[in-house]
Amino acid sequence: MRRLSMQAGFTLIEIMVVVFILGLLVTLVAPKIIGRTDEARVVKAKADIRAIEEAMHMFKLDNGFYPSTAEGIAALVTPPPRAHGFSPDGYLPKVPTDPWGQEYAYFSDGRDIVIKSYGADGVDGGEGYNADLDSQHLD
Repeated sequence: MRRLSMQAGFTLIEIMVVVFILGLLVTLVAPKIIGRTDEARVVKAKADIRAIEEAMHMFKLDNGFYPSTAEGIAALVTPPPRAHGFSPDGYLPKVPTDPWGQEYAYFSDGRDIVIKSYGADGVDGGEGYNADLDSQHLD
């Protein structure tokens, strides 16, 4: 029968050193990863706004008008009664929500359109990640 030597396994000191190194890595890396979440949401909202805007332009090409404010973005999924050239596949698969779970706002005067997200706070105005994003002021 073979006996295990006293050297088998890890000492408490070795385990504590590994835990300390892992903790140090987490404290250095985690803030960089966590801070990027809000930034990624803003980028996603801008991409969504551009996609909705393009779908609105396609709707106008097919039907000769933009949906009214009352018809809204839903007119890209389900044809409003006055739309006679509506694409059989629609213009969007579903009515999108912004990365914060709110519906995008849509405004139209018949000639121009504005698609808007109210940002992280969901209310008009704000700064930073709470700032509004709209199709007329995207960079």
